[in-house]
Amino acid sequence: MAAPDLTKPDAEPGAAERADADLAGLEAGLDALETYEKERKPFSRVLVEKTLPPIVALLLVLLIWQIAYVMEVKPRYALPSPSDVWDAFMVQWKKGTVFDILWTSLSRGILGFLIAVAVGTPLGLIVARVQWVRTAIGPILSGLQSLPSVAWVPPAVIWFGLNNTAIYAVVLLGAVPSIANGLVSGVDQIPPLYLRAGRVLGATGFNGIRHVVLPAALPGYIAGLKQGWAFSWRSLMAAELIAASPELGFGLGQLMDQGRNLGDMPMMLTAVFMILIVGIGIELLVFAPVERRVLRRRGLAGSK
Repeated sequence: MAAPDLTKPDAEPGAAERADADLAGLEAGLDALETYEKERKPFSRVLVEKTLPPIVALLLVLLIWQIAYVMEVKPRYALPSPSDVWDAFMVQWKKGTVFDILWTSLSRGILGFLIAVAVGTPLGLIVARVQWVRTAIGPILSGLQSLPSVAWVPPAVIWFGLNNTAIYAVVLLGAVPSIANGLVSGVDQIPPLYLRAGRVLGATGFNGIRHVVLPAALPGYIAGLKQGWAFSWRSLMAAELIAASPELGFGLGQLMDQGRNLGDMPMMLTAVFMILIVGIGIELLVFAPVERRVLRRRGLAGSK
């Protein structure tokens, strides 16, 4: 059935008005799509939504901890109060050692992670793009990723001695498989149409990897980097806790080991909370903004 000619006088009454209304609605919808990214929540609202829940959760944990201490769920030498742990932290603060301890561990963690990225990224690309390599070492990478990092500390000490090389070896063995597998997962999720379009446009070889594969695999790659950092940080703490030597300096792992040797539970818990704070800080200050920006640019995170 032919559509009515709205320009003729005998057209259905009101048809022109309905067509104009539909067109206006379509234009409004397109405008909403174009301006969606520009609509942001007020900063005060974002601040409340992002900071209030963690603060409430922290206060709740401290309250439960204090109640357990008062009720002596465990002997007080085994379960100190929050104020005891705070006092132990202030002892280190007044001695001026807090930043030295943090930097000793954090510098090792960052350097080890960067080396792991430099090794894991090309390894992940090779495994993702070369089938016989994936068949050969893909299961090995998955097995290494599931292996506890602490298992590598004794062999690394025997191989390299009590030095930074042993610690970095443990960090690499913990982080590289996660980074490589994250990139492999990202590459596997690239729509084949993207790869074909890239080849048609001449993006082959290194240019194809740079301009098509890596950008398209970015969400999975970032997830692999986040997991790689978590594994590198955990591996570092395991190595510092076991491989103690004056030549290695005094990091968070050594602080925890010193507390264990002295039977000082507040000192050990101080080290635990400092390790936790560094891990949370890196996540919130580095990975979360990068991931949010990538997802927003792809229309996957809305205006969050």
